[in-house]
This record gives sequence, structure tokens and C-alpha cells, in this order.
Amino acid sequence: MLSVKNISFSYTDKRIIGNVSFSIEKGKCLAVIGESGCGKSTLLQLVYGLHDLNQGSLFWNETEVLGPKFNLIPGMEQMKYLAQDFDLMPYITVAENVGKYLSNSNLKLKKSRITELLSLVEMEEFADTKAQFLSGGQMQRVAIARVLALEPELLLLDEPFSHIDTFRKNGLRRRVFSYLKEKEITCIVATHDSKDILSFSDETLVLRDGKVVTNGCTKSVYEERIDFYTASLFDDVNVISSSILGLKGEERTVYLFPYQLKVVSHSELKVTVVQSYFKGNGFLIESIFLNQKVFFENEFQIDANSEVYLEMKNCPH
Repeated sequence: MLSVKNISFSYTDKRIIGNVSFSIEKGKCLAVIGESGCGKSTLLQLVYGLHDLNQGSLFWNETEVLGPKFNLIPGMEQMKYLAQDFDLMPYITVAENVGKYLSNSNLKLKKSRITELLSLVEMEEFADTKAQFLSGGQMQRVAIARVLALEPELLLLDEPFSHIDTFRKNGLRRRVFSYLKEKEITCIVATHDSKDILSFSDETLVLRDGKVVTNGCTKSVYEERIDFYTASLFDDVNVISSSILGLKGEERTVYLFPYQLKVVSHSELKVTVVQSYFKGNGFLIESIFLNQKVFFENEFQIDANSEVYLEMKNCPH
């Protein structure tokens, strides 16, 4: 288990990470999300032991994670960290990069392991290609294979699919996270892409300005969306008063995603359509309500300047 207790860190006088605490059990996946510059990458580097903490403690099982002041070579043997720069060796082949840390005591076994990992990331045909001739997305796939080579106990992934083509990304995500579950490899993934989160992470931690906004079961974080910032990390967000939506109880602010609104014959939420955006399975409609933008989904395009009424789906009448 990874245990992080009240850690803080600053590069200069500005605090990057402030009083962050969380824990993660063996074999679980934790997603760390937040806007650019919120401290996601720094948090992963701290967990790996690349920096010295200003305060707090980090433990992997019974072993304290210590930084450069205590280790000649920073980093934890039981962990692997995939940075955004990939850190591949450009003048050796893809296969040699993947097998860089594998033992040569059994070359047949080593070759089989490299082949298995290249198959996982769909890079078998590039096994003999030098890394310098790969595209950014191909390099990222090789880097993923390399950090998996020794089957670490804890894997730290920083935006692991950011350079990969959309048509390949979905399948790769499924294969990689299924592999981690099968091998019971604990994983922390820092990402800006909600598709990296919803289907694959057991828990989600939301960071803002280096501090934890919320942390919990991914489904709960998504559904409860405690504030606008958290909700906006998943999709376009509508900020609407509960009274306008016809919800009972004390008036409050409700954060709704576009798919949660539907067109009805009449309601308190009368909007003026601005534009329709084709999404393949329907349209995202941009509209205005009291000088505020409201986004909703609809099966058909709606003409600009049309007035329609909206209601929250599953709203009690």
C-alpha cells in the first residue's frame, strides 16, 4: 500500500504541493486530475522519490520513500515512473529500449518478454527500428512497454496516452489497464483526459493549486461533482439554480453536463439557441439563458435563434 501523509513541497518560495494526503491499496488505480500547473507531475515525482519533501511522509508498504538527500540515485526500486519526455535511448532499437533493464541470463526468455510487451502496445513491426526514427506517439507506446518490462509493484504514469492517435488510443488504454489489473500492479495516472479516468481508475484525486479538492471513488467524484472546477475536468458544465430546474428543497447550485438536459414542451428553463455542433451520434447545442451559456445534447440540429425549453433528465414533475 502507498501511504501519503500531509506532504508539502516547493521549488522556491512558491508552494507546489500543499498538505496532500491519500492512500492506495495494492492493485488499485488512482487517477490524479486537475488543470495544467496544478501539481500533478510534481506529485508523481515526489512519490517516486525525485525530490525531497518540505514536510510530511511517504511510505510504500513499510519502506519510507526518500529523496535525493538520502539516495545517491533517486527513485524507488519497486516503482517505475513514465515521464512525459519518455526518456528513450534514440540510437538503439525499439526492442533494445524495451529490454534495457531485463536480465541477459536467459536470452530466450528476454526475447519472449520483449515480444509480449511490444504486442501489448502494437509495436512488434518496429522492433528493429531505432527509437530516433519513431513518431511521438510511437515513442510513447515504446515507453509504456519499457516501464512494464520488470512488472513494478507501483507504476506512475504522467499523461501516458497524450501523444497517441485517437483511433489507437481507446484499444491501447483497455489493454494496458487490463494488464495492470491482471498483474495486480498498483497505478497512479496523472491525466487531463477524462477517458483515462472513468472506465479504468478505482479512485480519483482532484488537485487545484497543489491542494486536494476532493478524493474518492471515481464514480462518486464524477456524480457528486462538488464544485464547478471538479465538474469542468470531465465535460462542459452548466451552472443552474435548483429552483429553475424544479428541484425540491433548499435552493442550491446544480452542476449539469450537457447529456443531463433534454428539450421539453415547457419549463422554467427557456433558452435561445446559438449554434449546433455535430457529434456523430447527435448534436451539442450551445444556447443562452439569462446571459449565461447553456449546453445540451439533442438528436437533431436546432436552428440558431430558436427558443426551446429544457428540463433535467429524470426530473420529478
